[in-house]
Amino acid sequence: MRHVKIYTGVLLAAGLVAGAAACGSSSGGTSGPGPSRTGRPAAAAEQQQRRGGAAIATVRGRRISVHRRKGDGAAWMTLFSPNEMGATRVFLVEAEDGDWLKVLLPVRPNGSTGWVKASDVKLTSTTHRVEIDPKTFTFTVFDGEKVLRTGKVAVGEGGTPTPAGRFYFTELLRPPNPDGAYGAYAFGLSGFSPTLRTFAGGPGQLAVHGTNQASTLGGKVSHGCVRVSNDDITWMAENLAIGTPVVIKE
Repeated sequence: MRHVKIYTGVLLAAGLVAGAAACGSSSGGTSGPGPSRTGRPAAAAEQQQRRGGAAIATVRGRRISVHRRKGDGAAWMTLFSPNEMGATRVFLVEAEDGDWLKVLLPVRPNGSTGWVKASDVKLTSTTHRVEIDPKTFTFTVFDGEKVLRTGKVAVGEGGTPTPAGRFYFTELLRPPNPDGAYGAYAFGLSGFSPTLRTFAGGPGQLAVHGTNQASTLGGKVSHGCVRVSNDDITWMAENLAIGTPVVIKE
């Protein structure tokens, strides 16, 4: 069993219950201007993930400057650590260029990227990734090309769909009630609902979480979050790191 850090503070529990993530049945501190979506295509990053794994950048200090382009003098935006959910800020690295790293940002619009100084973060890596297929209502966890685990999912219904894209886990939460709607654990995702700007007082952040209604798996029932069984989310919590890439297919 891999040791994981689980954030269970008052802010986290309150945020999860209040719907900080765009979850539920249908019947983070930033400053600066909007982000860029230019840069290397996600497909190339996914190919690199299959070949040699993904790099995860963990912020060293209490804040980090994000730049539009490597080498820019002025910061484009500032992101804080811990993040809004109380977890140490991490990024998924998309490219390395000398003293600079191009990272996937946990901000709107989904798929936004920016550049940070390599000296401002600590780099680790993972060969794991999660792929979610809303058409077949399944997830698959890979270690490189090896399949480690598969299972059923539930995704967003028509008015609040689960968006396609390349994301990553931003925090791991333990809901106060493991028998409640969010199940045993919930991983925050770096993406947001395409239709909900806010949800129950939160920013519409997506999540992958357990459920106390296993019968809903295999359908479109949520406000955008991905549901898996409690057994599956517990396995993920024990084996997958914060920063693990998550690809949601079209």
